[in-house]
Amino acid sequence: MGDYRDDHNNQSEEDLGRLEDSDREVGREAERERPRGRFADPRELPRPLYRIKAPHSNETFYAYFPPGVATTAESQAESSPPAPSAELGVPAEAAAVESLVAGDAAEAASGAIGDAIVDTIGDASATGSDLPSGVAERTMVVVPTRYGRDVCELQGVVVEPGPIGKDEIVPIERIATAEDLHKVEANREREKRAFETCKQKIAARNLPMKLVSAHYLLEEPKVLFYFSAESRVDFRELVKDLVSVFKIRIELRQIGVRDEARVTGGCGVCGRVLCCHGVTDKLVPVSIKMAKDQNLSLNSMKISGPCGRLLCCLAYEYGFYRDARRELPNEGARFQYDGVPFRVIEVNALSGSVKMAGEDGRLLDMPASRFAHVEGKWQVKPEEETEKSEP
Repeated sequence: MGDYRDDHNNQSEEDLGRLEDSDREVGREAERERPRGRFADPRELPRPLYRIKAPHSNETFYAYFPPGVATTAESQAESSPPAPSAELGVPAEAAAVESLVAGDAAEAASGAIGDAIVDTIGDASATGSDLPSGVAERTMVVVPTRYGRDVCELQGVVVEPGPIGKDEIVPIERIATAEDLHKVEANREREKRAFETCKQKIAARNLPMKLVSAHYLLEEPKVLFYFSAESRVDFRELVKDLVSVFKIRIELRQIGVRDEARVTGGCGVCGRVLCCHGVTDKLVPVSIKMAKDQNLSLNSMKISGPCGRLLCCLAYEYGFYRDARRELPNEGARFQYDGVPFRVIEVNALSGSVKMAGEDGRLLDMPASRFAHVEGKWQVKPEEETEKSEP
């Protein structure tokens, strides 16, 4: 990144602190969700391993085809189990208890998946031979997700998986049939009505929560409602209201503002789809230090996204800047050069140059190769010594 400093628009550290508080929480929540000591042995991973996406939450995870599973929708049409009736009712008290437990768990997890997984999804030309006969990328499949059995999108083959938790790999039950896809389309209309109904119930009870989305599972009599709120919300009475209307299980999940952006999507300041929605669902903590090290403006309007938190893309190049700045003095560093005291006023890690000002009024721009850290102090090497050290 270049130098986009805008000093007259810079804000105080206190004002900018609110942009990264939730990002620190993301780091802690990701640590909670990361499976400890339960990583699968890479040699025991099923092959081929696929990356699939749950469309309603935009989360991605791993899946595989167990032996004997048919890989064409036609072969599954006759063997597909009938879907349970969506009109099966449950007692309001039982639904309320289940929903409260789910809500508490979601509040602790914030709906984010841990960032311990690193993988490479191969393109069709490189991995087409690994796809079973009759299966293409973007095929819709039926899998048991952590929310329940649902239809997900098969995105491609994972070529080089990193550390994977044993509970993050699910078996693909079957390729989605025409009946499954028809049911998904019908559920979308039901979700629109459910969303409006829940929104009205929230307004009637004047609850401090923002409804994000509603989702019907494929083969389970349950409705998922995602909402965001600034603090814990007591929604027990709301659950009873919803159960009396839908007559099925109700599950409310509280998510953070970054998770909300991941679910709903949108356009970023760069003009492209939001990274959390279209690039990755792994929400990593982003700090103000990342913006400082990249010489970016500390104007909240320029370094925050539609969710009101720091831009996810600040973390993309931070590793390069962090390593490059280790070989350069920091702004404000003082040393003697040519018999005159100089002070570093600007460091450009991208071009590997340092701008410094001398007490005699001189402004010098020197390459990183001229600096050396000797006995805890930065020094400027003579030009002759620099030329000898260069190949």
